[in-house]
Amino acid sequence: MYIPPAFEETDRNKLFNFIESHSFGLLISAAHDSLCATHLPLLVDRNAGPQGRLVGHVARANPHWRHLAGQQVLVIFSGAHAYVSPTWYQTENVVPTWNYVAVHAYGNCTLVEDEQGIAQIIQDTVETYERSLPRPWTIDSGTPFFERLAKMVVGIRIELDRLEGKWKLGQNHPTPMRQNVAEILASQASDDSREIARLMADTLD
Repeated sequence: MYIPPAFEETDRNKLFNFIESHSFGLLISAAHDSLCATHLPLLVDRNAGPQGRLVGHVARANPHWRHLAGQQVLVIFSGAHAYVSPTWYQTENVVPTWNYVAVHAYGNCTLVEDEQGIAQIIQDTVETYERSLPRPWTIDSGTPFFERLAKMVVGIRIELDRLEGKWKLGQNHPTPMRQNVAEILASQASDDSREIARLMADTLD
């Protein structure tokens, strides 16, 4: 990912926090002479291996998994983004742009096809996304329903070797210009615009 120094984020805890908050990623890998991409939720294990690990599962019917074992893969996690008009800078000789935050995760992928491993991934995924709900749904791994479900998916583990973070929030402009853009974004109806405004304000502290 192209990251000018002003926009680079290297704090690993911040990057992992971002992945956990925006965990629906885009998994990309090479397959013969083309590329494959799958949208899927991924869990973070920060303490696994030297650099951390991503864990998830894909449908067995999805041919993407057949090309993943031993492959170097890229997962893109996207956050809030918003258009920025040059009129908001209240100065001349500026251009339209887009403010956004994103993390790219790189690593080697292995498959999980044993029953116990798949069951653990499914249980962990369900617990992660249900635990904040008022009436969390649970799934019993000892039922025929669960056994059928487990046979329909393939688990994946991605041993991370590199994380890239890009917080493109106007840091290359003077503070008064950034403050004005943040105030305008904060007044808009879009949740993304307001989130970008909040993130911009954080860079001004």
